[in-house]
Amino acid sequence: MSGIDVHGTVADGFEAVREVFAAVVVEDGGAAGAQLAAYANGRRVVDLWAGDGVTGDTLTGVYSSTKGAATLVVALLVQDGAIDLDEPVALHWPEFAAAGKGGITLRDVLTHRSGVIGVAGGLTAHELADDRTIAARLAGQRPYWKPGSAYGYGGFVTFAIVGEVVRRTTGRSLQDLFEERIRTPCGLDLYLGLPEPLEDRFREILPGQAGPDALAEFRSTVPGPHSITGIGYGLNSTPPLDQVAFVNTRRVRALGQASAGGVGNARGLAAMYAAAVVGVDGRAPLLTSDTVGEFAMLHSTGGDLVTGALGQYALGFQAKGRRYPFLSANAFGHNGSAGSESFVDPVSGIAFGYTRRRFSFNWSYPEHDRLAAAVHRAAAAS
Repeated sequence: MSGIDVHGTVADGFEAVREVFAAVVVEDGGAAGAQLAAYANGRRVVDLWAGDGVTGDTLTGVYSSTKGAATLVVALLVQDGAIDLDEPVALHWPEFAAAGKGGITLRDVLTHRSGVIGVAGGLTAHELADDRTIAARLAGQRPYWKPGSAYGYGGFVTFAIVGEVVRRTTGRSLQDLFEERIRTPCGLDLYLGLPEPLEDRFREILPGQAGPDALAEFRSTVPGPHSITGIGYGLNSTPPLDQVAFVNTRRVRALGQASAGGVGNARGLAAMYAAAVVGVDGRAPLLTSDTVGEFAMLHSTGGDLVTGALGQYALGFQAKGRRYPFLSANAFGHNGSAGSESFVDPVSGIAFGYTRRRFSFNWSYPEHDRLAAAVHRAAAAS
């Protein structure tokens, strides 16, 4: 395939997945690299990678796929009875009640219905690296629409609110809880705060095929930096946020901010969702069926004020049953701006993880559809 070698393994019956992955890598130019992993009922059935300097262990920025990891922490706390989704955020964080936000609940935040998607004047890249700094800025911000009346994606800031509620409720950071309750016991290659000793496994996200000018081209498609879309994408700062540089910054991956600062690989993403819903290596699932039902339930569908028709949400997670019609109605997960994708289907038992190193500024990932469909077909046939 044009000199591009695909490495790794697939289980019997999943050979066609390798062929689709190879085609995807070639169409992307090959050298940047990508990874694909999938589980079927707790057993890893796909483990593939390709590209210069990329192995199955390579780590890279997963951008908003981080939100899936952060939501899983919240799901565990709800399951424990430690957090109530329908209590006002300000009950635990009084400063947040300012500027008409007193009635906003954690459920509103997790379903992107709070209206708090950024701050006037924007947040610098340095500020956006740190959830505590973001939260302090958001506390006094007036919502951009009446809470609950509509929904819109706050790509860089939403989970700073979630993290502040977790910290004030439990006395622990969301990142520490992810490490203790999910990453370490499940042995995941997915980090909300990448330790310095693992830096040698990290590979930077690369600009899109159009090169550095792609960022300027993307900005030209946004109605304006102070529009709802511009604020949601962090473009209302001076200078506007450079999304590629942001995810490649050591400070971002060291702090592991819960909206977009995660670092991992396809194995880590797929294994996290398998562990959450099905269980791996003989372990029981992290979530009960009742918790899965609550967090997989559709909450915000129809028209996202920031992303348009692309925005379809369960509770904290994206509604993947809306994205991929061949999955069950309550499949859920989260993708990331650089092109990562991850989800689980509670009905079929499929858990999926994909990463790539080449950034896309059009927020369209046709290879996701092809790869997800290939894994689903193979799992259904076997």
